[in-house]
Amino acid sequence: MSTTRDIQSALVPSVNLNLNVRGLAPSATLALNERSAELIAEGRDVIKLGLGQSPFPVPEVVVEALRQNAHQKDYLPVRGLAALRETVAEYHHRKNAVARHGAHVLVGPGSKELMFIIQLVYYGDLCIPTPSWVSYEPQARIIGRRVHWLRTMREHNWGLQPEELEELCRDDPERPRLVILNYPNNPTGYTYGVDKLRALADVARKYRVVMLSDEIYGEVDHEGTHRSIAEFYPEGTIISTGLSKWCGAGGWRLGTFTFPDNLKWLLESMAVVASETFTATSAPIQFAAVRAFAGGAEIEEYLKQSRRVLRALGRYCAQRLRDADIVVGDPDGAFYLFPDFRAFRPQMKEHGITTSAEMCERLLDDVGVATIPGSSFGREPSELTLRLSYVDFDGARALSTAARSSGDLDPSFVAECCPRLRDAVDRMANWASSF
Repeated sequence: MSTTRDIQSALVPSVNLNLNVRGLAPSATLALNERSAELIAEGRDVIKLGLGQSPFPVPEVVVEALRQNAHQKDYLPVRGLAALRETVAEYHHRKNAVARHGAHVLVGPGSKELMFIIQLVYYGDLCIPTPSWVSYEPQARIIGRRVHWLRTMREHNWGLQPEELEELCRDDPERPRLVILNYPNNPTGYTYGVDKLRALADVARKYRVVMLSDEIYGEVDHEGTHRSIAEFYPEGTIISTGLSKWCGAGGWRLGTFTFPDNLKWLLESMAVVASETFTATSAPIQFAAVRAFAGGAEIEEYLKQSRRVLRALGRYCAQRLRDADIVVGDPDGAFYLFPDFRAFRPQMKEHGITTSAEMCERLLDDVGVATIPGSSFGREPSELTLRLSYVDFDGARALSTAARSSGDLDPSFVAECCPRLRDAVDRMANWASSF
C-alpha cells in the first residue's frame, strides 16, 4: 500500500525553478501598490485603485478573539487547528449546503499559498478562464505546469461558458485537468448564476475535472446570494476561501481548502509539502478564525452593511464610467470593475496608446489614478481593458454611516463617505473624454 510520501513522490515532477522563475515580473498588483506609494512619497496625489484589499476593518468580535489568543505560541498541526477545521466544515454546510467535516479541511497561510501547493502536487494541466487573478498563471509557470487559457467574452460577462470547457476536454478526454473557477470574480466583479453552475458542473463531471472553486469573495456577493458549484459537483470540487476579502483581514494571512472525501489523497499530498514549507499557520490567527467562521449576529450585520456599501459603490462607479462611453456593467460582487475603453481606440492610438499597459501608465501619469491593465489578467495586450478596485475609502466610516440608514445607498453617500473614489472615476471619465 502506498504511503503519503510515495504518493507525493509520484505526483511531483522535478522542476528547474531557476529557469521557470527567470523572466517573471513581480505580482502586478503588488508592484503597482509599491509604485503608487513611491509617487505619493514624492508628493503626487495618487488615488490607489490597484490593490484589491478590503477597505473594511476586521469585525470587532474577531479582533477580540485574537486579543484573547495572543498568548497562543505553540506550533499547531500542519493541517490546521482541529476546532478551526471543524468550524470551516460547518460553515460550508451552513452557507453552501455542502456536507464536509474537519478531516476534509486544510488550513494555510493564505489561500494563495495553498493554490501554489496544489499545483505543485497535482499532475494535471491548469485551466484558467481569462480574465483571471494575476497570480494563477505565474504560479503555474514557476512550477513548470502547462497552462490552458479558457477565453471568455464581455458579452457573457467575462464568464466561462460550459461549451468552452467541453471543447477543451473533448479533444483529450482522459487528460487530468485542474480548473480554477473564481467568483464573484477578480477582476470583473461578475458571478455565476445557478443554471450556469449546474451546466459547468455537468461538463466537469463528464470529464472528471478537478474543480478548484475560488470563493474568497463569496460572502461579498452584493445580494448575499452566493452559491457554490460544490453544491452541484460535490465529488470533484475543492472550495477555497479565507479571511482576507469578507473579513477585512488580508494581512492576517489565513486561507482554507475544503475537499470532497474522494480527493482526500490530494489533501494528504498537500499536507506533506506544507510540513516541509510553512509548517503551520499562525496560532493566534487560527484561534481567532474560529470565531470568524462561526458567524453569528455580529458577523451577519457586518456582512449586510459591507454588501450594501459595495453594491452602492460598484453601481455608482459603473454608471459614471458608462456616462463617458466606457463599456462596463454593474458588478455582482467583490469590489472590482473591468471597464473596456474600446470606443477610444482610434483617439488613443493617435497619442501612442495601443495596449492596456500603456493606457494604465498614461492614466497614472496624467491624472494620478492607479489601475491594473487587462493584460495582467490574461487578456490580449491590445485589448483596452483594465481593472479598478473601488476600495480607496474609509471602510469603518462607510459601515457606520450605512448602518444608520435603510434601503439602497444613494450618490450622496458616495460623496460623504467615499470622496476619493468619486474623484477617481471622475478623473478617469474626464481623461477618456479628453481624447
